[in-house]
Amino acid sequence: MAALYLLPNVLSENDWQNVLPAQVFKLVTNTRFYIVENIRTARRFLKQVNREINIDQLTFFELNKYTDQNELPAFLKPLEQGENVAVISEAGCPGIADPGAEIVKIAHQKGYKVVPLVGPSSIVLALMASGLNGQNFAFSGYLPVRANERTRAISNLEKLVKSNGQTQIFIETPYRNNQLITDLLKTCSTSTLLCIAANLTGENEFIATKTISQWKGNVPDLHKQPAIFLLGC
Repeated sequence: MAALYLLPNVLSENDWQNVLPAQVFKLVTNTRFYIVENIRTARRFLKQVNREINIDQLTFFELNKYTDQNELPAFLKPLEQGENVAVISEAGCPGIADPGAEIVKIAHQKGYKVVPLVGPSSIVLALMASGLNGQNFAFSGYLPVRANERTRAISNLEKLVKSNGQTQIFIETPYRNNQLITDLLKTCSTSTLLCIAANLTGENEFIATKTISQWKGNVPDLHKQPAIFLLGC
């Protein structure tokens, strides 16, 4: 039975075999239809997994913020002919902080089989390594760009931490990481715990949890580095 496969991608420039299961190789070798965020980077990833595949014989459907939502059902047409379709995120697991969730919803509505493959998620990896509450947590995605709105959002997240012990997880565009850290140090209580996890699964992986007070004067430069942030108590 044909299925929509959720194909995990690597989080950093590293050997894919260090973080992805062997099943990925078989799926890439035998799948001709892909739904991806960016065709160029998806092609590069597929070649890393199997250099022998003929990229020019593959069909790619691009799914990102510019995609017309009315086009999405057509992306699943190969399933009707018994062909597997695979979704590839730019990094990590499709559907998690990723536009792939919408195509998965349509697949369920149409009764297609959906198969998630094991792969790295920066959200889960950071939470695992943070030492913060893994029983009660929330992921908020990107915080507001405007300074006053971002400060207000940080305050609201910290209130959730203090009121019910819920770990708060969020991300930022890499070139704004340092500004976000500055805002966190200015806004949060000195006793609040902040975990910074950067370049997960990479050779220069960095993960540390400290109080806001301990971070002050000892902040890493995370400009243009993929990072994820967690607040806890």
